[in-house]
Amino acid sequence: MSSSTQFSPVIQQLFPKKSNQFYISNFKCLKLIPVFPVSVNCSKIHLKFRAKAEVLENNSEESSVQDLDNSPASVELQPISSEAQFDRVISEAQQINESVVILWMATWCRKCIYLKPKLEKLAADYFPRTRFYCVDVNNVPHKLVVRAGITKMPTIQLWRDGNKQAEVIGGHKAYLVVTEVRDMIENEDNNL
Repeated sequence: MSSSTQFSPVIQQLFPKKSNQFYISNFKCLKLIPVFPVSVNCSKIHLKFRAKAEVLENNSEESSVQDLDNSPASVELQPISSEAQFDRVISEAQQINESVVILWMATWCRKCIYLKPKLEKLAADYFPRTRFYCVDVNNVPHKLVVRAGITKMPTIQLWRDGNKQAEVIGGHKAYLVVTEVRDMIENEDNNL
């Protein structure tokens, strides 16, 4: 690909780096000369951008990707550090009829550490109707861990109406765990 290749304004807004080399290195699986339809081989990563690109192409050149979607890319899991705080979170969610997703983890657990940022991205999809929290089992009283029924980590639980409704034990690949958590949330939403 020659260095004189010009990318469409849509591509330039999605990937604002000036060097064409950036586009080449990040889209090796795309034959991304100046055109943007997404290659099937890269669909999982690039479908997100395709929808935004189509909207941009239909709008004025002055639109930006950020104008399209003000939702966050990820939402930090709020830490719960005491039994009183746990009770308060569950109680407040019950009062406003919200679900709460809690990641029970430990700082020494590699799977927990790897899973947490992926759940933060998932949390953005459900923000603000479902709140996401994390509990480090080493920093809360053991009584709370027993009360929640935690036996393995990471464990992701869905709480609604003051009760645990469902849980996923995440001892397998992170993308599978995230899919199971998403299904757990969707199933709970469908039951309402």
